[in-house]
Amino acid sequence: MTTVVSINDRRVKGKRDIMLYGHFIEHFHRQIYDGIFAPGNPLSDEDGFRTDIIDAMKKIRVPVLRWPGGCFVSSYHWKDAVGATRKPMFDKAWRVEDPNTFGTDEYIKLCRKIGCEPYICTNAGTGTPEEMSDWVEYCNLDHEGQYAKRRIANGYEKPHKVKYWSIGNENYGYWEIGAKSADEWGRLVRESAKMMMHVDAETQLSAAALSDIDWNINLLKNCGRYLDWISIHQYWDMMAEVNAPAAYEECMAFTKDIARSVDDVRGILTAMKLEDKIKIAFDEWNLRSWHHPNVHTIRQGVDAADYVTPRDKNDDNSTYTMADAVFAACFLNAMNRNCDIVGMANFAPILNTRGCIYSYDKGIVLRSTYHVFDLYVNYLGDTVIDLWAQDKIPSMDVRSKSGDEISVDVLDLLATKWSDREGMSLAAVNKHAVESQSIILDYEADDAEIIMYSITGKSADSYNDIDRNEVGIEAKKPGRYSRGMQVELAPHSVNVIQIIPVR
Repeated sequence: MTTVVSINDRRVKGKRDIMLYGHFIEHFHRQIYDGIFAPGNPLSDEDGFRTDIIDAMKKIRVPVLRWPGGCFVSSYHWKDAVGATRKPMFDKAWRVEDPNTFGTDEYIKLCRKIGCEPYICTNAGTGTPEEMSDWVEYCNLDHEGQYAKRRIANGYEKPHKVKYWSIGNENYGYWEIGAKSADEWGRLVRESAKMMMHVDAETQLSAAALSDIDWNINLLKNCGRYLDWISIHQYWDMMAEVNAPAAYEECMAFTKDIARSVDDVRGILTAMKLEDKIKIAFDEWNLRSWHHPNVHTIRQGVDAADYVTPRDKNDDNSTYTMADAVFAACFLNAMNRNCDIVGMANFAPILNTRGCIYSYDKGIVLRSTYHVFDLYVNYLGDTVIDLWAQDKIPSMDVRSKSGDEISVDVLDLLATKWSDREGMSLAAVNKHAVESQSIILDYEADDAEIIMYSITGKSADSYNDIDRNEVGIEAKKPGRYSRGMQVELAPHSVNVIQIIPVR
């Protein structure tokens, strides 16, 4: 079946923020220690950071990096991890010792090396509004107060100038240390926001939320006037306790209504007349949840073999196939289409666990999702324009992980242009596992060439690993563009089609 895709670049739908392509890193398993921070490794620089990982992050132009959690933050006390004398902590979220050798100053160094904005998530579990505001003082004040002076004494004369702060992480959930009721949360966020803003009036604040009416109404009634963002999280293929990754077709079922939580929160913001003041930060997302059995349960694992060793299953690179790439592209398309209300999204995490980069002692592996970020950051435009199919987009029936049969669109399409140069760039995702799809481009452009960048693999289960490179970006130049040109989309592929004026 051939789909005619009409594009009108004079009808602008919105301008996306580059922060839609943000990332996240947490003190979990090998994300920080034996991950990005590996002093003594031959690939690390003088500050202990892996240069090969930083180079990979720079290539996808990471715009913002959320830290330190995640569940980790809800029992984390930042003051123990600055200065010459560090106090190790027992991480009560993940039940391991953290040496605290990577703290606020190391995180800021990392962000500066990458060239990204820092985004700090504060401890709203066992922490207090005062502890949160002291953290802002340490990072942002020039010299006033004991904590700014402590930063200077630690060798950082100039403020770190952290603009983005989140109050808490998933404090609505029973699994979170220091979980709160809706009433408790509204009061805590209000008082924390007041103190943080009193320290630095230029900070932008977010608070943990979810697509729940009661929670959000309580939060926004109490705190809407203080907040710039509302934070939501979502993982679709849940594997916390049992590491059973969804198969390709099951992952495609997850793409149906992929932006439902955005729609829900948008509705609440609109009903409360806050849609022009508060944006959504989708600051944790991934297709697959992290595997960490026997810690977010009432009955805890007794031996490390029950609850620490199983986390190594996250490191199985064969898990991260074209299903992950196709899903990630569909998610990013949806966030771009909602760029008027979604201003930030953070892939969770960027490194190891379910990350788009995998590291080992001698190098890195770029998983399939890494190439999606490469494609979208470096080849798509920043302005979303109008697109429609002249006939109905073809659909396919897939079996969900729960066994239900679900109908989903075969294609996911997003049209963009650049604000600083001419041309159009179309993201075209073919979800079908084995069948190619044809699209006809109905777009007016004179004297232009067409370039096509594609991510695919020999099969839907293709993946990358050490000494195995099955997924990457391939570029093709079909030549001159003509209106009504037909383009073939390979099965299970993510594509960006650029139409660029020659003149």
